[in-house]
Amino acid sequence: MDLRWPRRRRWLAGAGALAVLVAGSVAVGTARAAGGPGVHRSDAMIAGAGGVSLDTSYFTAGGSGRRPAVLLGHGFGGSKDDVRGQAEDLARHGYAVLTWSARGFGHSGGRIGLNAAGGEVADVSKLIDWLATRPEVRLDAPGDPRVGISGTSYGGAISLLAAGYDHRVDAIAPRETYWNLADALFPDDVYKKLWAGIFFSSGAAPLPDSSAGSGKTPATAPGAPSTPSGTGSGAPAAGPNANPLCGRFEPAVCALYQRVAQAGKPDAAARAQLAALSPSAVAGRIKVPALIVQGQTDSLFTLAQSDATAEAIKANGAPVAVDWIAGGHDGGDTEDARIDGRVTDWFDHYLKGDTGVSTGPAFRVTRATGLNASDGSVVLRGATGSGYPGLQGSATRRIALTGRPQPVVNPAGGAPPAISAVPGSGALSQLSDLGAGLATDFPGQFASFQSAPLPHGVTLTGAPSVSVQVSTDAPDAVLFAKLYDVGPDGKQTLPDSLAAPVRVAGSPRGSTVRVQLPAVDHDFPAGHRLRVVLSTTDLGYASPAAPAVITIALAAPILSVPTDTALTAAAPPLPWWAWALPLIALAVAAALLLTGRSRTRPRPADPALAAVPLRIDGLSKRYAKSADRYAVRDLSFRVEPGQVLGLLGPNGAGKTTTLRMLMGLIRPDEGEIRIFGEAVRPGAPVLSRVGAFVEGAGFLPHLTGRANLELYWQATGRPERDAHLAEALEIAGLGDALGRAVRTYSQGMRQRLAIAQAMLGLPDLLILDEPTNGLDPPQIREMREVLIRYAAAGRTVIVSSHLLAEVEQTCTHLVVMDRGRLITSGPVADIIGSADTVLIGVEGGVSQLVVDTVAALPGVANAVREEDGLLAVLDGMTAPRLVAELVRLEVPVDRIGPHRRLEDAFLTLIGGSA
Repeated sequence: MDLRWPRRRRWLAGAGALAVLVAGSVAVGTARAAGGPGVHRSDAMIAGAGGVSLDTSYFTAGGSGRRPAVLLGHGFGGSKDDVRGQAEDLARHGYAVLTWSARGFGHSGGRIGLNAAGGEVADVSKLIDWLATRPEVRLDAPGDPRVGISGTSYGGAISLLAAGYDHRVDAIAPRETYWNLADALFPDDVYKKLWAGIFFSSGAAPLPDSSAGSGKTPATAPGAPSTPSGTGSGAPAAGPNANPLCGRFEPAVCALYQRVAQAGKPDAAARAQLAALSPSAVAGRIKVPALIVQGQTDSLFTLAQSDATAEAIKANGAPVAVDWIAGGHDGGDTEDARIDGRVTDWFDHYLKGDTGVSTGPAFRVTRATGLNASDGSVVLRGATGSGYPGLQGSATRRIALTGRPQPVVNPAGGAPPAISAVPGSGALSQLSDLGAGLATDFPGQFASFQSAPLPHGVTLTGAPSVSVQVSTDAPDAVLFAKLYDVGPDGKQTLPDSLAAPVRVAGSPRGSTVRVQLPAVDHDFPAGHRLRVVLSTTDLGYASPAAPAVITIALAAPILSVPTDTALTAAAPPLPWWAWALPLIALAVAAALLLTGRSRTRPRPADPALAAVPLRIDGLSKRYAKSADRYAVRDLSFRVEPGQVLGLLGPNGAGKTTTLRMLMGLIRPDEGEIRIFGEAVRPGAPVLSRVGAFVEGAGFLPHLTGRANLELYWQATGRPERDAHLAEALEIAGLGDALGRAVRTYSQGMRQRLAIAQAMLGLPDLLILDEPTNGLDPPQIREMREVLIRYAAAGRTVIVSSHLLAEVEQTCTHLVVMDRGRLITSGPVADIIGSADTVLIGVEGGVSQLVVDTVAALPGVANAVREEDGLLAVLDGMTAPRLVAELVRLEVPVDRIGPHRRLEDAFLTLIGGSA
């Protein structure tokens, strides 16, 4: 079971220790790694500490000579297969790499001991013993290989523990892991029940048969002990005799969980047991270079855990670098590719001794800066510093808070609970910095204290703190501290969706407590407020079951906000362009010569067209790999301010291709498009004056309609005041639905939201492709009135639609296309009421023979059968002469006159091809 949900399995666990016993020969199967030419993998079952059978894979690439080794551990609930991709990459880079399934996971035997010194940690020492026997592994001394260890979560902890217990470890790169497991699961003596329950459930579930799904039985090292299922050895731990309440856990670990889960509060023995299993137990012995990677959207192992790790290892005199990534155990972007590369550089420097390889900044933090408008993904950038400032920062801002003493209630049973972080909602946790999230506090259960609007922005990097006074008659109280960012409109967001638990001894007279809020990196813009909230409940934690009243007041009206002014945004090295630009220019010139495709400079603006919304001149676009098939051919027309232009044509007429060229999404082969006199090209600044809805709009389904519009506008980088959001929301007409998740919307509601999105900023030119799809008749009528009013204000609207009756009522002008060419253009009234088009009523209906006969007459351009008679387009013949010809042909004419419907004119103009 993967409890982290990203690409690589790494929940509480990266390196569940895999151990290898050197005794005896090992059955090995060699295979070439998929997708990795020259990388060979050898699989073996090797006996670890106490004879436990461990499933291993060993990766090497070609080349002679000895090389450093790397051990890669996997996450809790995973197996060695989860780190295979990174193992292959490291092997190609010149390392001997060994991966393993920790005891109790994958095909390995034994029981889960939570990285016990005599279990998983001893397994790693056996693994290092095995590496010392390999002829391709570099040795520092007999039996002492040059070796580094990396892993995530559970595996990150084993890398720290192995460095503390085994002096042969030379460098480590723990990722998203814990320093003290007791502090992580029982912060401030409060039980983190949701994460602990997920963790225990994933380990308690029995493994399937070890050969299930593989089609083979795992190889076993010759001479390795064979023991019954459920013992501490080769077979999977959960067998027929296993305790179903404990699954694959060691009995002592199982008993600890059962005891704390029932009590809802840790006891001293539980804290001591978990602390003894933690890297903090060997803090003074970890003296190797450490790259410490920790997640910001991580309510399991917070930044406080990596901070304690860094401070302890630095105190031992070892080199340390700290990297705060965007994602974490709650989900989100864990930046695997970047971190894998940084781990490789770290090992190159400290294992290979290649001092020319940079180990990167001493401190780096990833920040979310907006949304990618093309795919909705979060845009990330890094800020770096030459030193790690710790959670107290390199400087402190003191911000005044106000708020009266407030009585709050701890509800009976701790329900309903407030919501901060929810495991697996990391995408939302990451988006919380951009205004989205799940954070909820229930009235009567929280006290809040707020700052005045900030005169200047402040960037928080670390753990802020505040002093409060807590009074209660209860034996103790549990509070959950949060720091919200409150915008000028009153909307509040919770950075990284984190809360910090605080347990306070009961005192009717009051106890003063210094509360450290969650460590985050967050920018509070000028005009925003900081709001400290202390809640009595939280979904992720166990609260006291007994009801109680608690009074909370500020002991000092100051919030201490740590900052790091030395952080700078990452920038490319300055010298690159000095030598790269000439090479790039040569490459571009060569590419132009080879492809034979001409590229012209952007045409200058035409002042004479500055007030003209759109002019298209000689526009052509061929289909790909076709010399004679055109999507659009020699198209020219002009649109004036205040017009509502209908773009009509059958399927395949080239309407959508025209609109895509108009918006700079594709390049025309010939001709030009000018919007307000500016030539259109991809990324042209004039496109900021265009709002468009073409081929559907994409929304984030878990966010509300309002949040989608706000995030879309924020991603444009334009000022909030220019969005005219209120007008757009009025246009959408969604009412209370704006506060609901978009995934609950009907097709019509999504359509209206998409049109409102196109109208954000009230663009001078609005382009809508099939805007009435999914709308019911009243909504269509409302949309018609919206478009007419929009153009009446001096703006211009272009509508592509198949609903001809609706176009007739909405549009002032038309452009009719067929097979990529312009058929006609002009005012709607002129096209409908053309004297060249007549409707002839025929007694008894019209046969196809009559249609063909009339169409063949000289002076008749076209004729089609219509339910009201015969529709004819005259080209030189007058209506009276046509009547005479029909009488001569003995066609029973009973009436004749100009036609008055757009549908008739449209069918006539395109010859019925629609």
